[in-house]
This record gives sequence, structure tokens and C-alpha cells, in this order.
Amino acid sequence: MNTPILLTGGTGTLGRRVVPLLLEAGCDVRVLTRGGYDPRPGVEYVTGDISTGDGLDEAVKGVGTIVHCAGSAKGDDVKARNLIQAATREGSPHLVYISVVGADRVPVVSGVDRAMFGYFAAKREAERLVAGSGLPWTTLRATQFHEWCLTVLGQLAKTPVVLPTWAKVRFQPVDSGEVAARLAELALGAPAGLVPDLGGPKVHKMEDLARDYLDAAGKNRRIVPMRTPGRAAAAFREGANLAPEHAVGKGTWEDFLAATFR
Repeated sequence: MNTPILLTGGTGTLGRRVVPLLLEAGCDVRVLTRGGYDPRPGVEYVTGDISTGDGLDEAVKGVGTIVHCAGSAKGDDVKARNLIQAATREGSPHLVYISVVGADRVPVVSGVDRAMFGYFAAKREAERLVAGSGLPWTTLRATQFHEWCLTVLGQLAKTPVVLPTWAKVRFQPVDSGEVAARLAELALGAPAGLVPDLGGPKVHKMEDLARDYLDAAGKNRRIVPMRTPGRAAAAFREGANLAPEHAVGKGTWEDFLAATFR
């Protein structure tokens, strides 16, 4: 039997795409879950909560690689710390972490910054913890997923008349399946430290993303760009969340919307 690969966040947007790729590569896959999952043949499920550390010792037992996909809007630093502590008690598995482009460039220094962009600070701290853990590690930063852009625009479009956007902010949405494929590749390889970013194929103004979304969803809203205060928002306007030099993704925003609303 192969040494299993542990996947945190294995039932989320990214993790559920990584699982079949690892299975196809002949890996034994273990998924940490809080429950409420649909079992997949060939996958071992361990119940636990990475936010509290519950169940982590059982989850990491005997694994050779951990792919850490359990991200959220806040608390990624706490999750990384709990996972690293459990992994260190078990031995020295290869820790593969998915972060976000701009984690090292988006300053979070005020209450306004933390309210809207605290995610970036937590990701940056998680990166620091992974790199300083003493474990063999690999970190990949990706731009925002298509699914994330869709969710944000859907929330902003809940008002009946207007869709507010962040003025002068651009995004470079990437196909989560392509990020999953890269993570699986990294998990099967040797520890590589911080690897090159993975960005989507095109940089879009947020207003253009919103217009495409409204057209695809058949909604009528007036797009209203609004200036967001704070240094983190200023960094976004300067492109801190973009990786145009690493626009290696193939799946486009337009194709994603067409598949979503067909």
C-alpha cells in the first residue's frame, strides 16, 4: 500500500477537484472532513476540524504528503498552525499549501483593511508558518478562482437596481481545475518551496466582469464603481492581486460563465 496523501478541504471547491487527480495517479487518498460529505470510492475519510485541531492527529497518522486546501475568509493562519503542529508530531510529511497572489503585497494595517482584506493577512501568516515549520514544504499562490468572482458578483447583485463594484480594481480569474492539477503535480513531486504563481489567462476590470456576469445571468443592474478606502484597497488598485507575468491558465471567465448559465 502507498503512503497516503492527506487532503484538507477535500470537499471544497478546490479540494474536490484534487481528489480524483490523486486517485488517477494511483495514490491512496485520505480526506479530513467535518462531516456531511458524499463518500467517494477509494477515499478514506477522517472526521476532524482543522480550526480547532480536533482529529488532526488521527488524520496525519502515517501520511507522507499533506495538501492543505482548507481555506476560508478568515482563520487560515490558525488552521496552518494546528496542522503544522500535528504534522510535526507525526514526523516530517511534505506540506503543500495553496495561497493567494498578493499575500505578500496587500498590506492589512487598519480596521478597514482587516474588514475587507484580512484574508490576505491570514494567508501571508500561514505562508510564514509553513516556510518556518521545519517540514519539507511547497507553496503555490493563485489568483482568484472563477467561482469566487461569481459568488462575489452574485452577492453584490442582490440589490434590485445597482451592482456596486470596487473602482479601478482588476482581477485575473483562474480555472480552479487548473489550480487543482498544479497542486496534484506538486504533491507528487519533491518539496520546492515557493513556486511560480498561477494566474488566469486575462486581466479584467471588475466592471467588465460584472457586465459579463449580468449578461450571462439575465439580470438588469446599473454598474456603479465605488472607491474603497484603506491601504489594502489601494494595493488592489495598483494590481497587487495580479500575476500578469504568470498568465498560464487556459480557462477563460467567458467560458466559465457560459458553462455555468447554459
